Amino acid sequence: MDIIGDRTLRDLLTEKVSLHNEKLFLLFEDKEEKRSELTYEAFQNRTNQLSQALLSFGIKKGQHVTLHLPNSLDFMVSWFALANIGAVMVPTNILSPKDEMAYILTHSESMLLITEAEYLNKFTAIRSQLPLLEDIWLARYEGEEYAEQSLAFLMEKESGELPEISLKSDDVAAMLYTSGTTSKPKGVQITHANYLFTGEVMSKSIRLTPADRQLIVLPLFHGNAQYYSAMSALTVGASIAITERFSASRYFKQAKRLSATVGSLFAAPIRMILAQHYDAADRDNLLRVIWFAQSLTDEQLDHFEQQYEVPLLQLYGMTETVGVPLMNPLDGIRINKSIGKPTIGYEVKVIDADGNEQPAGVPGQIIVKGMPGRTLMKAYFKNNEATAATIKGGWLYTGDNARVDEAGYFYFVDRIKDMIKRSGENVAASEVESVLAAHKLVYESAVIGVPDDIRDEAIKAYVILHDGAKITENELLVYCKERLASFKVPDSIEILEAFPRTSVGKIQKHLLRQKHEEGKLKST
Repeated sequence: MDIIGDRTLRDLLTEKVSLHNEKLFLLFEDKEEKRSELTYEAFQNRTNQLSQALLSFGIKKGQHVTLHLPNSLDFMVSWFALANIGAVMVPTNILSPKDEMAYILTHSESMLLITEAEYLNKFTAIRSQLPLLEDIWLARYEGEEYAEQSLAFLMEKESGELPEISLKSDDVAAMLYTSGTTSKPKGVQITHANYLFTGEVMSKSIRLTPADRQLIVLPLFHGNAQYYSAMSALTVGASIAITERFSASRYFKQAKRLSATVGSLFAAPIRMILAQHYDAADRDNLLRVIWFAQSLTDEQLDHFEQQYEVPLLQLYGMTETVGVPLMNPLDGIRINKSIGKPTIGYEVKVIDADGNEQPAGVPGQIIVKGMPGRTLMKAYFKNNEATAATIKGGWLYTGDNARVDEAGYFYFVDRIKDMIKRSGENVAASEVESVLAAHKLVYESAVIGVPDDIRDEAIKAYVILHDGAKITENELLVYCKERLASFKVPDSIEILEAFPRTSVGKIQKHLLRQKHEEGKLKST
């Protein structure tokens, strides 16, 4: 038996309610800064009521239900209500357009959609394309027209009894769709055991205790907020503060107001915070650590930690790895230019194209050893070919390149598809981006390879400047020539107002490539 055994999300919640029934579990602040809260016991009661409503509607074990919700108490209740009865949550981005939602709802074979009234028009427009979708329920609805479809109405007439549905730890509890940068989004199947395992790994890695309070400002539909924040808190019986949306100017004020002790961010939100007018009062906060993903410059790392007196821990993980296979050590030497060292329960290495492990300092693909359905994703839904290409012999092939130093720290190099082939030389886009980002006038950079008849690929760079900054393309090129080998210097640099991004701030390079080909990028 492993650390999870045959426990499920329902078992874990029941255990924590028995230990902390009257303790505050969820504290939620909406976009108007109105607060609401639930104790452990109240959360379970509400979860059970929604579970009974789902059963009354006819939702059965293994069936899919799509959530199209912003951060809210209803998101958390819906997640655990579905897990209670063995149904599968399909969380989606509220910014996803109707065509993308039509694909996800169809591909996932969802029978029910839970959303909010402001998104109804999106689904009304595609309802004829969704023959399997039986109904739409509304969260936080106070009107009259759809009153009988509101969660409040449906839950009110149900008991708070725990559903008697047979569950196992290897049952699928959720399906998270990848961003689909090169193909249609893939549904990543996540089991009860996956959730419990990542809660154990993360809580131990950051030394979480019942006295801690997680701050969730990143979207709950994303693996980061579910895996690392929500599950680590539940694992130890801690509490969670959730905001409806991220605010760079209010981040530390919210953290202080909600008494948060640990937080999670990405590089882009950190840069947004640093771009705000600095308020020295923000140093007075209870946060003892913030973990983050994606690259920051040395200056940004130092600036953030000095201004807010909160240590940062860079980590590395994917929707498919479920847990955090790499992370800077909380109690060891932090090198936040690296993505850390292997964590509890994972073996990680970098390999060449033939599968041979690379020596220190030599880049290769990151692969992560684990067990599908327990420490790694179970599979891609209805995509055996992609599953077989990603998980081979107990190793998950990430598609990311990294190098390892003599001390065992991993350094991200690039996505394999972001490696630029120029005149027979390999150029890591991240290396060029780091040089550009270090320029005092540059706020952020993105580098892509574009087709070139002579050199296979040309290097195209895009930059966003700090507010009020002015610099020419030629000046930036001269700057690069002084700091990069000639074959790594961009062929062109374009100054933009903004980059296309995912919900967590990651630059969508496939859209930059697409817009480059279409010649429609908006230049300053």
